[in-house]
Amino acid sequence: MTDFIQACINANEEISSAIKDGFEPSWFEKTEVGAGGDVSSKLDLFAEAVFVKHLGSFGQIESEESGLIINESLGENVAKIIIDPIDGSSNALSLFPFYGTSVARVNSEGILDAAIVCNLANSDIFFTTIANGVQQGKLFSSTYHVPHSAPNAEIGLFEKAYANPELIALLDQEKLKFRSPGAIALSLAYAYTVKYVLYTGTFRIYDFAAGLALCEGLEVIVEEDYVIVSKDKIIAHKIESLIKELL
Repeated sequence: MTDFIQACINANEEISSAIKDGFEPSWFEKTEVGAGGDVSSKLDLFAEAVFVKHLGSFGQIESEESGLIINESLGENVAKIIIDPIDGSSNALSLFPFYGTSVARVNSEGILDAAIVCNLANSDIFFTTIANGVQQGKLFSSTYHVPHSAPNAEIGLFEKAYANPELIALLDQEKLKFRSPGAIALSLAYAYTVKYVLYTGTFRIYDFAAGLALCEGLEVIVEEDYVIVSKDKIIAHKIESLIKELL
């Protein structure tokens, strides 16, 4: 366990403790368009402030909400920490239990050397470092293990499915069932468990930096307008062929 990962866990535990008895009414309020292009809620900004407090000494922070948050005391040529303070904000603000946080660190040499994704709704955490590989556990616990896997998983996760009706029809023809839970970093964190994870459309670094880092050992296809991850190489390339039918 590195100091950085422990600091990420501490931040997630602080956020989890703050929301365990319900959201403060003010957190539902919207503010202004954030750096990622979406309107930030006060819940997003609360979580961002917690991460800045815990992670500010580890590098310059690039947040989906406020953009670049500079710690001038660190100087130049330091790590960059990419955060999505609340992954699945719309889910959280609808009290739908699939939302969390996403953090990735790129060191001063430009190498992504640590990432962590947390599901605040059920306390699952997933993290990876160069030394330890991908680990899974729970907040407020010191026990970690390799990610769970369901070898005969029956569903995939198709993020942004609502914008792709033609691809939905093709997946249905191939009996490739899916759900569309609405939090891409979390969906990628569960890629070991489900049949596949699929995203189509424009994507942002905040959404994918940590999630893709957690897909070590899986078949990963990243193109300009789609991402496919699966533990089954045949399924991954079958889905890619369906996408190409529509191009």
